Amino acid sequence: MAALAQELTIGEVARRAGVATSALRFYEERGLIESSRTAGNQRRYSRSVLRRVALIRAAQSAGLSLTAIANALDNHPDGSAPSAAEWEVMSSQWRDDVERRIDELIALRDQIASCIGCGCLSLAACGLLNPDDRAGSDGSGARYLMGGEAL
Repeated sequence: MAALAQELTIGEVARRAGVATSALRFYEERGLIESSRTAGNQRRYSRSVLRRVALIRAAQSAGLSLTAIANALDNHPDGSAPSAAEWEVMSSQWRDDVERRIDELIALRDQIASCIGCGCLSLAACGLLNPDDRAGSDGSGARYLMGGEAL
């Protein structure tokens, strides 16, 4: 049996990681993964990049930004993937952000029926754009543009 190649081509990484080659190039541009180059300028990745890509995809599926992921991976400048213990530390740092977004979505879910019901004709009753009638102190009439910006 032939020895396993120590480095993988971009196509091999893409196939094994389940991502497009363009995603790998994008991750590399953002500093999330590293490659070396052959004499013919072709990318070659260490086998550890597979685990690192899996971590990136897991973090993205949790709704984390690539910036947050990159910041966490900065502790691994050698391009290695974090261990299970290191992943636990990283994910605990993101927990508060995930919890905040869950709370916002629950509030949106609970308020959306009243939003549809009022048709944005009654900002005093709108829990999304005007919770607790904050705009009421500015007098009567419309106070918000699209996107909830105050006039």
